[in-house]
Amino acid sequence: MKKPDILIIYTGGTIGMIKDDNGTLLPFTFENLQNYIPLLKSFPAEIDSYSFENLIDSSDANTEFWKELSNVIVENYDKYDGFVILHGSDTMAYTASALSFMLENLTKPVILTGSQLPLGLLRTDGRENIISAIELACIQKKQ
Repeated sequence: MKKPDILIIYTGGTIGMIKDDNGTLLPFTFENLQNYIPLLKSFPAEIDSYSFENLIDSSDANTEFWKELSNVIVENYDKYDGFVILHGSDTMAYTASALSFMLENLTKPVILTGSQLPLGLLRTDGRENIISAIELACIQKKQ
């Protein structure tokens, strides 16, 4: 059986932050995701990533942001079996609601997740949240 292809979409938020050598929090590139979550190297999925050019604080989520996010999913819908959206936790519920109206009749999972602590910290909830989200995005609809 073919491994599912999953697209991780990073929009901004705490989940994608790491500390640099000076202790400053910065967004990291998701091409290095397996360095932060080594378990993903043996995960039963092919994982690609897409980062918004202009990452947002989730308190800045608005209709233009939701339109851009839904367009990323629509433009990649035929290439991937599931989608994981990494999002700030403050307005994740609003984004989930907006996407439920903008992306009707989907047959593929679209999972939103975030974290309270940056992924680059030792004791982060982000690792488990990403692993769980990818696992859920891999669930294939039985035909």
